[in-house]
Amino acid sequence: MSYALWIVQVLLALIFLFTGGMKLVLPIAVLTKQMPMPGLFVRFIGVAEVLGATGLILPGLLRIRPGLTPLAAAGLVIIMIGATVFTLAGGDVALALIPLVVGLLSAFVAYSRWRLTPHRGPAGSHNAAGHRCAPQ
Repeated sequence: MSYALWIVQVLLALIFLFTGGMKLVLPIAVLTKQMPMPGLFVRFIGVAEVLGATGLILPGLLRIRPGLTPLAAAGLVIIMIGATVFTLAGGDVALALIPLVVGLLSAFVAYSRWRLTPHRGPAGSHNAAGHRCAPQ
């Protein structure tokens, strides 16, 4: 389960790094032509997506504040709910499946890292049974 969860986290991080990075790099005129939203709001969403992508990977990888991973995933779920509603409001039901699936995968990561297989604390602080080890 842990390997599958890491694979989903990495894939989601790549998706959000790409989409968020594009929202940060492209000129505002191009972004507002594609999405009829205020340009600064689109930039804000881009920043949130990039930060969420890093929050999916770095806390577990570095074992620093691992409780941030489910929070990052939950924040990305909120963004994907908005993207799904916005796409549905535009009348494109088939295209709305993409943010819906990405949102469901983010919800899977949030729940799994919160309840099923949460990250442990600093490296070496737990033994194989998950019990806290005494400092040496």
